[in-house]
Amino acid sequence: MLSENKYSTIKDILREMNTVDIAQLISDIGSEDQVKIFRLLPKNSSAEVFSYLEPDTQETVINSITNVEIRNLVEDMFVDDAVDFLEEVPANVVTRVLAQTSRETREIINKFLRYPEDSAGSIMTVEMAAFHCEMTVDDAITDLRRTAQDKESIETCYCIDNQRKLVGVLPLRKLIVAKSGTVLESIMLDDDRLISVNTLDDQETVAEIVRKYDLLSVPVVDNENRLVGIITIDDIVDVIQEENTEDFEKMALLLPSEENYLKTGVLRLYRNRIVWLLILMISATFTGMIIENFEDKLALIAGLTACIPMLMDTGGNSGNQVSTLIIRGLALGNIKTSDYFRVLWKEIRVAVLCGLSLAVVNFGRMWIMRAVLHSETATPVFFVVCLSMVLTVIIAKTIGCTLPILAKLLHLDPALMAGPMITTIVDAVSLLIYFGIATLFIQAGYLIA
Repeated sequence: MLSENKYSTIKDILREMNTVDIAQLISDIGSEDQVKIFRLLPKNSSAEVFSYLEPDTQETVINSITNVEIRNLVEDMFVDDAVDFLEEVPANVVTRVLAQTSRETREIINKFLRYPEDSAGSIMTVEMAAFHCEMTVDDAITDLRRTAQDKESIETCYCIDNQRKLVGVLPLRKLIVAKSGTVLESIMLDDDRLISVNTLDDQETVAEIVRKYDLLSVPVVDNENRLVGIITIDDIVDVIQEENTEDFEKMALLLPSEENYLKTGVLRLYRNRIVWLLILMISATFTGMIIENFEDKLALIAGLTACIPMLMDTGGNSGNQVSTLIIRGLALGNIKTSDYFRVLWKEIRVAVLCGLSLAVVNFGRMWIMRAVLHSETATPVFFVVCLSMVLTVIIAKTIGCTLPILAKLLHLDPALMAGPMITTIVDAVSLLIYFGIATLFIQAGYLIA
């Protein structure tokens, strides 16, 4: 339709489409057509569509429209969306955009940009429904009807005093059903039911509060408890997604990246991975040293060498299972550092059951393999391997639950103590256990080296 200049038809289609779907459509087509489609959008939806575009697409649009169009676009956007956009684009784009906005809008945006990254203040919006606590229900509803179009959220209204201090919250439903003439102060929720966050609180803390209390929005206050904005559920969902992605990357020992994978350059991906790969490679030196010290026994006793990969894999998998559960529990607040001994006691019992089950099955496997392959593996080697497996699983699960909680206690990200890190540590420990038990059996005369 673009190639045939059927612009009126495209406008009709866009008018019926969801703004999120329009943003997806624009992102999926060529850069030249992106601007054409954007300019065909109805004025009342262009700002919302723009807020859903990827940063590189936003930059393409901004670089292709006039200063007047930029001014109208930014003035129509909610402040938090405008700030999110400006945080992602180059400085020259930021300068051009701010130069086209009104003085009032520019001051508000600059105020938001000064808040620390990932803080509550950086993701809040000022378009909220706030009323003086001494207003009547009738006055509040009249004011809401007049200004609701410019508010990002009106599901919850906020009550303030003469100093703009937050004194209560008022669900819209409660406001609507209240009797005429009722003063807001008499029906608002206050005291222990009043939940708020500070502008400098970490966005992950904010997300946890919203999840815990099932809020659609949460008020943001400054150090004097003055209401300065709100954070809505759509921004909280974005925060949760970002934090989960960051945790997954840290669990794989990748440096976190805010960019889409397909849009991340090769050198950036290289930098995100090489640091920890080098650390893990050097850490594996200890594993090699352990094997080297027992090299003579490995060469003389049949069956010892063949079981090393199995023991190391079993230990690493056991540790990863526990660390994943503990890290997720810490992130959700279901597990606290004070719960360490409860967690440890539970995991030790689980480890004993898992270790014994694996040892029994492995003993049968080794016996069958010896019979089928006619190998020279001695029966005492079976006991060395199975006993090592039980102890390895117990130690691995102990390490898997200890390291994340220890990291949390030291104010580090527990996600760092997962995956490759656990595996590297458990590999060395499992080999020490294995060769230690083998040495004891040799000294006792059960194995002949």
